[in-house]
Amino acid sequence: MTILTRNGADEVADASPQASNVSSLTLDDLPPPDTRRWVMRRKAEVVAGVRAGLLSFAEACARYSLSEEELASWQRLIDRHGVKALRVTRLQDYRRPVGME
Repeated sequence: MTILTRNGADEVADASPQASNVSSLTLDDLPPPDTRRWVMRRKAEVVAGVRAGLLSFAEACARYSLSEEELASWQRLIDRHGVKALRVTRLQDYRRPVGME
């Protein structure tokens, strides 16, 4: 499981479970439900919230008006390439079909 923390530059970085206490994550730590600008950090926070059990996949989709496909794509990008793959400007590099690199 990927656990996310913010470093001093307010960017999201991968951390091991030992480096961060997942139980301290609360709904207040997640982006507000009316979020419209989805930067890398906010996407990663939502994925971390779902993975930590703060809200279900369906609840996250409803809370943030996301399609299931969009949230699933965020999870896949993090799993395959890390949090930096959530950057909108880099999507073309990370969304190439497997074997097409």
